[in-house]
Amino acid sequence: MVQNISNARCSLMLAMLLWTSLFTLLSGCVSSRIEQTRHADTGISPDEVAVLLGRASYNDKQTEASFTDCVADVMSQEPNPIRLITQAEFQDRMYPWFEPRTAPSSVAELGQIFAQPGVKERIEEAKIRYLAWIDGDTITIKSGGSMSCTISTFGAGCLGVSYWEEDASYEASIWDIQTMTETGQISAEATGTSYLAGLVIPIPILARPGNVTCKQLANQIKDFIIGDQ
Repeated sequence: MVQNISNARCSLMLAMLLWTSLFTLLSGCVSSRIEQTRHADTGISPDEVAVLLGRASYNDKQTEASFTDCVADVMSQEPNPIRLITQAEFQDRMYPWFEPRTAPSSVAELGQIFAQPGVKERIEEAKIRYLAWIDGDTITIKSGGSMSCTISTFGAGCLGVSYWEEDASYEASIWDIQTMTETGQISAEATGTSYLAGLVIPIPILARPGNVTCKQLANQIKDFIIGDQ
């Protein structure tokens, strides 16, 4: 009886090691695409800055701050980093004109805000050249599979596979404050399937389409603003 239990444990441990080794080599599957529309030439000098703002119109909720923070981090990195003012700092500086309920939805509305006393002066003082409005969300579009976990005389373990598919879709609209024009739009989308596989130990295999979209959108915005200079 003792020998049988020992053999069973060894077999279980071997299966666990093989399962872990297999899924360590795998990663979630992600497919992505990015599109750009340009309406005007762009460029930025070293002393000018840009602002990233989350738009509160996609699915009736504001683009999550974690995504805009991710885009800002990538745009601030080498090569060719762009100086940025955070959304919170900009909204505090321009209060109440760029709060979610009062923010302009078009360049025409931005012109109306600039007509208010002191607004244009604050923008010029901060050397803000571009506003990049980011609109989008990451949602789960499909899920399935099953997993069960048990406790026995041989120990605890889980068996099964579950999955979920996420879609990360974002768009950036870039406004040139100097010329008061919308210079273009950039859209990025990624779809990824993540897995949670279990044979004794649950192993997550994450696709992270939001991270993929963040990096692609950030690099494209950076290249767009820098232009051909």
